[in-house]
Amino acid sequence: MGSCAAPSAKGDDKFITTDYLQQCQNDYFMDMLSEVLSWGAKIQFITGDSWYSSTGNLKTIRKHGIRFMFGIDCNRKVSPEKGQWFQLRLLPNFHQGQVVWLKDFGFVQLFKTQLKEQQRFYIVHQDEDDLLSFEGFHELHSSHWKIEQYHRVIKQVCHIEKFQVRRSKLILNHIFSALMAYVEIQKNQFERIFENVYRWQKKLFRPVIKNFIDDFILDKNHLLPQRIYK
Repeated sequence: MGSCAAPSAKGDDKFITTDYLQQCQNDYFMDMLSEVLSWGAKIQFITGDSWYSSTGNLKTIRKHGIRFMFGIDCNRKVSPEKGQWFQLRLLPNFHQGQVVWLKDFGFVQLFKTQLKEQQRFYIVHQDEDDLLSFEGFHELHSSHWKIEQYHRVIKQVCHIEKFQVRRSKLILNHIFSALMAYVEIQKNQFERIFENVYRWQKKLFRPVIKNFIDDFILDKNHLLPQRIYK
């Protein structure tokens, strides 16, 4: 179950309170899709992870005539032939690009990726006479992964979710700063100042942490466990 911060009951939008709207991530997806469509955007493809692959979401995207690729949980049921139902992880004779019937939705193409010991399934929906090749899926998945990397970096490195303020203006300032930090990281990577942002982050903070420990430990020997002699 997801949640979102809402204005207080008094209508004071200067503060973000903890009166959360009880919406799940799929409700948020519907709201985001509706807003983007209201802009007049001509969407060619929508991609997302399994968090957003509810049957309702998939049907809504199809209703708008938009193609999509989503990660999907391995326990979702598909039918390779009429009258046969399998969980994805138990599907016999799987092959990349296989067309199956997704329960409560319809025909989709099925793909699978393998990263070390982690196996992930993806479904693709587009015109029935325009099936996606595995090479086409690989290109589409690369775009999907770049979006995933953006969200990981902006949360794990730029800490866009971590703020200790309630005023909406201060929160917006924090979000803007996190976005600018991400832009600077991308610029440095493009200029090959560093390649791996996580390795760079560790290198950046390790001396700071070391100096803190070195200074803090001074005159703290009395805090160490003492051997008691009888």
